[in-house]
Amino acid sequence: MNRNLKDGINLLSKLTPRRVLNAIKVWSSYYLARLLHKPIHWGMPISISIEPTTSCNLRCPECPSGLRTFSRPTGMLGEDVFMKAIDELAKDTTYLILYFQGEPYLNKKFFEYVQYAASKKMYLATSTNAHYLTDDIARKTVESGLDRLIISIDGTTQESYEKYRIGGSLEKVLEGARNMVKWKRELNSNTPHLIFQMVVFSTNEHQIPELYALAKEIGIDEVGLKTAQVYDYEHGNELLPQQAKYSRYKKNAAGKYSLKNKMLNQCWRLWSGAVITWDGKVVPCCFDKDAQHQLGNVGQESFRKVWRNEAYHRFRNALLQSRSEIEICKNCSEGTKVWSEE
Repeated sequence: MNRNLKDGINLLSKLTPRRVLNAIKVWSSYYLARLLHKPIHWGMPISISIEPTTSCNLRCPECPSGLRTFSRPTGMLGEDVFMKAIDELAKDTTYLILYFQGEPYLNKKFFEYVQYAASKKMYLATSTNAHYLTDDIARKTVESGLDRLIISIDGTTQESYEKYRIGGSLEKVLEGARNMVKWKRELNSNTPHLIFQMVVFSTNEHQIPELYALAKEIGIDEVGLKTAQVYDYEHGNELLPQQAKYSRYKKNAAGKYSLKNKMLNQCWRLWSGAVITWDGKVVPCCFDKDAQHQLGNVGQESFRKVWRNEAYHRFRNALLQSRSEIEICKNCSEGTKVWSEE
């Protein structure tokens, strides 16, 4: 059976009547809100991201974790925040992403969190730079109940890889990937679904065919290509790829760069999901890396109360009226994820 089909079937297996009903509520209220330009919202999140940590072992130049430039505290997700959020959300929420900023495997309780959420029959995903996927950790990952593992691999040679993944070792990434494939086969497991994800830069765009070949050789299930977000893009950036289809930005007649996609006064993310930081703050989406728009805190009140509060209502309304005025939306990749036709 096709590996992507197996992953899709696995995701569908997590659905319950209550989760399906919740998805219908969210979907219908989203389109009604767009039609009426009013922040109507029914249901609870379909997906939720919870941040294991803001710490990271690498120093990627366009990442606040790598740059160590967060304006918010750095720390580790504790059991109190995680368990409280999962206990409240699990009945309605299908998809859990154990990732926001930082390297998830640095949290010593990572496997406890995965196993707890897996016991609630949620679909579980995370993203890693793969430097901690030793043979033992790879086995534990397969056994934990994790459904999807995104492995960041931004180059097929050490020279191109370390242009962005500063302090990283491609050899370690490949070793970790091979460990994962080995233990999936040893344990006869279809999960986690393994994805090689490349953020396409000028330094690696020529290596996309090699990435596909490498993934096939190792036994990776899927390859994903992601457009690069850079903070200073208006006057161009040396990291931006030359091939337009792999870029989030376009050059205008004046020689300046802007987002390729039109900024529409709508956003599915604000209806379908949310992000919870390691210390319990609820923020609108993964583009609020510094938690500038804190809409509540699940350590202090229920998620449902936050999800329905006046701050969330105002934020959704502002988005429907003039999304371009919201700072975190100005570099949004919505609709700019690409998949190579190699």
